[in-house]
Amino acid sequence: MWVSGISLFSFLVFGRFCDATTWRSAPGRRTGITHKGAVFYDVPRFPQQDTPLVRAVSVACGESQIVVQVRRDLFGTGQLINSSDVSLGGCAATRQDDAAQVLIFESELQACRSSLTSAPEELVYNFSLNYTPRAIANTPIVRTNGAVVGIECRYMRFHNVSSSALKPTWVPYTSTKSAEDVLDFSLVLMADDWSSPRTSNVFYLGDVLNIEASVSQADHQPLRLFVDSCVATLVPDQTSTPRYAFIENHGCLTDAKTTGSSSQFMPRPQDGKLRMKLDAFRFYQDARSSIYITCLLKVTAASQSVDSLNKACYTTGNVCSC
Repeated sequence: MWVSGISLFSFLVFGRFCDATTWRSAPGRRTGITHKGAVFYDVPRFPQQDTPLVRAVSVACGESQIVVQVRRDLFGTGQLINSSDVSLGGCAATRQDDAAQVLIFESELQACRSSLTSAPEELVYNFSLNYTPRAIANTPIVRTNGAVVGIECRYMRFHNVSSSALKPTWVPYTSTKSAEDVLDFSLVLMADDWSSPRTSNVFYLGDVLNIEASVSQADHQPLRLFVDSCVATLVPDQTSTPRYAFIENHGCLTDAKTTGSSSQFMPRPQDGKLRMKLDAFRFYQDARSSIYITCLLKVTAASQSVDSLNKACYTTGNVCSC
């Protein structure tokens, strides 16, 4: 004998996209930046006393050439950018250092759509480093924002000055939830330690959403909860497009396999709860600032064996764990 129940939950994730220009200058060195959805700084996002500065973009200005090095982990989140998504004024990377995970651009000062301006005491060559992320293969989503990094090479009448490197921070995402009571199901965004619901609804690309599904045992026989499916859309209709299904096939969390993320189910604290970690994302080339996530929850008797229709599996590399 076994008991089953099904409930459909949906919650809404909002995104705020900044529109600002930020720069810092050191003596004898100039930097500048415009951006799309991200703000770059030349200091760490969370500076600590003993935290070394990690350069995302490094520039060397020579007598007739410029050399730009770009870390593939451009935003410091572990998500490596594709070399084809980055250009220096339309020029592709000349080579790639796989060991250091660095893209290298080499150009003559007059090439790659540079512009030259002059002042009484100096000449200035201006370049644009453009990052335009494409959707992750076979999905309609991206996990980084595009950016335009302004680069200057300033030459005094008798001296050279190189530009500084830049360090990014993130565009926030916010989230609210709504839940439907059937057998006292719930779907909640949790704090990092899973001890309580999350008090802040602000997220950044690169952050992780802790999602906890649960069902009240009440007077029922012991129940085991499963998340049968989850889909993200830009409107409340879960069948709309674009749509990104990240849990499919009766409980398979496919985000890590599809996008190379760290998304996964966590060990169960009890049969009536199921927790998952989902890397934050947004939809590719869409300015709308809200994402609807709809999940189908269901329960079976705790005594019933896990089978192909009732499971909680995720993929790490080529290994699928349930």
